[in-house]
Amino acid sequence: MSKPNRFYFSAGFLSFMFLFLVQTGFSQTIPTHQQPNIVLLMADDMGFECLSIHGSLSYETPFLDELARKNIHFLQAHSQPLCTPSRVKIMTGRYNYRNYKAFGYLDVNEKTFGNYLQEAGYASCVVGKWQLNRYKQGTPDAQYVNRPHHFGFDEYCVWNFIGKGGRYANPLLYQNGEKLETTEEDYGPDIVSEYAVKFMEQNKDQPFFLYYPMILTHGPFVPTPDSEEWADPKTRQKRDKRFFADMMAYTDKIVKKLADKLDELGIRDNTIFMFTSDNGTHYSLTTQTTSGPFPGGKGTMPDAGNHVPMIVSWPNGGQEGVIYKELIEFSDFLPTILEAAGIPRPSYIDGESFYPILNGTSHQSRETIFVHYDPLRRGGNKRYYGRFVRNKDYKLYNDGRFYHVREDKWETQPLSAHDLTAEQLRLKIAFQLELDQAPPHHFKQSHEYNK
Repeated sequence: MSKPNRFYFSAGFLSFMFLFLVQTGFSQTIPTHQQPNIVLLMADDMGFECLSIHGSLSYETPFLDELARKNIHFLQAHSQPLCTPSRVKIMTGRYNYRNYKAFGYLDVNEKTFGNYLQEAGYASCVVGKWQLNRYKQGTPDAQYVNRPHHFGFDEYCVWNFIGKGGRYANPLLYQNGEKLETTEEDYGPDIVSEYAVKFMEQNKDQPFFLYYPMILTHGPFVPTPDSEEWADPKTRQKRDKRFFADMMAYTDKIVKKLADKLDELGIRDNTIFMFTSDNGTHYSLTTQTTSGPFPGGKGTMPDAGNHVPMIVSWPNGGQEGVIYKELIEFSDFLPTILEAAGIPRPSYIDGESFYPILNGTSHQSRETIFVHYDPLRRGGNKRYYGRFVRNKDYKLYNDGRFYHVREDKWETQPLSAHDLTAEQLRLKIAFQLELDQAPPHHFKQSHEYNK
């Protein structure tokens, strides 16, 4: 008997076993490809107009521009109009009317992408802005300290966690159950991004998930370590809208820092590296663009409030220089991440996977997106509440306002029901049917939206 015969017998046996597993459905529980690392970065209060590749003349984002040009550049990604609603939606893949209970809180009964990936064997970590512990109902602080673990993260280094404190100079940060001791020399975004780098270093030999809801570029608008004013303690916390440009540049720098670390570790090819933002730019800021001045729309329901940048890099997916012009919404991230990891899609989520876009396979693009927005907060910008369904051209609100948003991006001229074309009427009826699928919800009266 020769050794080659024994080899072929083993290979045939293994082939038989593989076919048996596929036919019995067992293969649905294990990936048919190597599980990729997943890094998801989400800037805070950065609208679509802020990137120079999108026409910004006010800020410079050289690395993000390069990342967009060389990889997959999404032109129609839509978040929720405000931070917590977006975080709840992106982490669970579900619409806000299902699970949004209060501002600054994620229902402990929800399951996040951290939970799913942790169960699938991923090392998991969250760094940056947490903002999900606030809704206190007699809950001991110990439970808050463990809340990231509850939602599927092995490790964390986060701001906006327990107590009130700054996010930039001398930040109030918690790391794996311990409050960090910081000084005026310490910069919050540097501390959390360094923790992210160390997490990737320590887990480079196994699949990992890094979720980085960024601290930048949310107000207060203050100097960064690259600003001249940082050198003087007297001006380090000076507030001025002009520092937003420095904060944009520092965000770009941090994104590059993480991407460069993936290159250094030799794991960039099999890492899905995603960048987006949680909502539009703060409404006190106006960005100068190649198309003219663009006022920020954070907290509002027109595009300025929810149209956000989105870039994905995954060399192993084989997609380079792709511009994707179809619709994406925040509920789509979770099913995409699960499909990438080989995890079956739960039946109770609302999103649609865009994973086929990442590897160039056949994909049915979204025809519409759905946004339910009732921030349930005191103070702040209360001009907009409600629901809408839209495609790339038209948008229908729950109170009947219907806009041609391609021509009227500021939504100043609602279309009259008496002047609709046959196609516009067809779309309005279809959008209304989609709105009607959601359970009733009490919003402010429409005349209160535009005060």
